[in-house]
Amino acid sequence: MTATASIPGVLLAGGLARRIGGGDKPTRMIGGRTLLSRVIARLQPQCDPLILNANGDPARFTAYGLPVVPDTIAGFPGPLAGIVAGLDWVAAHRPSAQWMLSAATDCPFLPRDLVTRLAEAREADQAELALAASNGQTHPVIGLWPVALRDDLRRALTAEDIRRVTRFTARYKVATVTWPVVPFDPFFNANTAEDLAEAEQLAALDE
Repeated sequence: MTATASIPGVLLAGGLARRIGGGDKPTRMIGGRTLLSRVIARLQPQCDPLILNANGDPARFTAYGLPVVPDTIAGFPGPLAGIVAGLDWVAAHRPSAQWMLSAATDCPFLPRDLVTRLAEAREADQAELALAASNGQTHPVIGLWPVALRDDLRRALTAEDIRRVTRFTARYKVATVTWPVVPFDPFFNANTAEDLAEAEQLAALDE
């Protein structure tokens, strides 16, 4: 069995937030709290430890109390680089861990059973990866990754220039776990100013 209590998690905040005007999207506020604080509150009971993948000055995230791990692959190649950075950190600091959760920091309403259901599905299917889905759509940056895959992933990024998460995961057996979207999609992500406004309304339903 996969021991969910000991699965580390990486929160992906290494992007450039172009669609929202740049800056640190995870620090945008909804319902009186930042996106990042909401994601931490959802995942801290599910992951041990949580780390934050972010580039630039790590001091700006000091208040959140998480280790900040930058991309180790230059050029902002996307979320796969953040996943590699997380896997490298886990291999170095939690050598007994075999799995790592990845999650986006612009998804403030993540399921409280995210890690458990992903781990159970991966075990049941004897899959190499487990990814979240809702409303007919897979969310490839929200998933369970084997730490042993980190060198393959680094090679795909650096030698093959593979940047789309789904292009990489297509090489492996994937367990896909679907969540209901009532009363709202737990994987709602805030990419634009309009999304932030909608998230403000959804936050009232999430209390």
